[in-house]
Amino acid sequence: MESEPIYPVMRVAQLGSGTPELAVVAGIHGDEPCGVRAVERLLDERPTVERPVKLIVANEAALERRVRFVDEDLNRTFPGHPNAKTHEAQLAHRLVEELEGCLTFSMHSTQSHADPFAIVNGVSETAKELVPQLPVAAMVETSQFAEGRLFSKINTIEVECGLQGSETAAQNADRLTRTFLTAVGALPGDTVCRELPVYQLTDVINKQQADTYEVFVDNFTRVDAGDPFAAADGDTQVANEPFYPVLMSPNGYRDVFGYAADKLDILTTPPAAD
Repeated sequence: MESEPIYPVMRVAQLGSGTPELAVVAGIHGDEPCGVRAVERLLDERPTVERPVKLIVANEAALERRVRFVDEDLNRTFPGHPNAKTHEAQLAHRLVEELEGCLTFSMHSTQSHADPFAIVNGVSETAKELVPQLPVAAMVETSQFAEGRLFSKINTIEVECGLQGSETAAQNADRLTRTFLTAVGALPGDTVCRELPVYQLTDVINKQQADTYEVFVDNFTRVDAGDPFAAADGDTQVANEPFYPVLMSPNGYRDVFGYAADKLDILTTPPAAD
């Protein structure tokens, strides 16, 4: 009889004592190692924390193989099932169990944008309070596209730390994690609040099968109606109406260029008390 594949288990550790209400997750995708570096540095240094923090490296099997996933995209698989047929669906179930009751900080990287930005499922009061304290360029609300993602089941702030595989993304992941832990009172110190633009994803920008793809616009920069924004094998796509591109890149996704978004708001720093 052919044996079932044996995958490495999810790595779970903790800083501080007690039951954590905070968690940091890395390695949802095996081709995004930046967050793993940040978690490993925390585990090496073991800083004294004022609130206990759970640290998780999720998809170790994919990380070991240096692939995005083993069977299916983990961040499209939640809540998963303990008896699922795929590695990621089983892992999703375990991860949801492990994170229950925790405000979770989940790190990713992208092929589309070098500057860190945050992704949230709804602009909650928690998001309004915490995300402007992070060193990010924008906050993106993506509730229309939340199905199967971690934050559909767990209270999560996701961050895109930078370009996939870059040293800068790893450095950003470390800085973002420590700033998050400071903002929630787990690490001592102060954070800096900044004005933060808020975008809401409204549509997927599909791309046809082609050999070459081009993108002519910058993420988070308004595209006006009539502007060319991308091309597949030289066939140019023109905007029918204004939008803000998010996660747009020639080859970041197999069948989409990225997303269209509206600009909702700019969160401003509240005035200091007298």
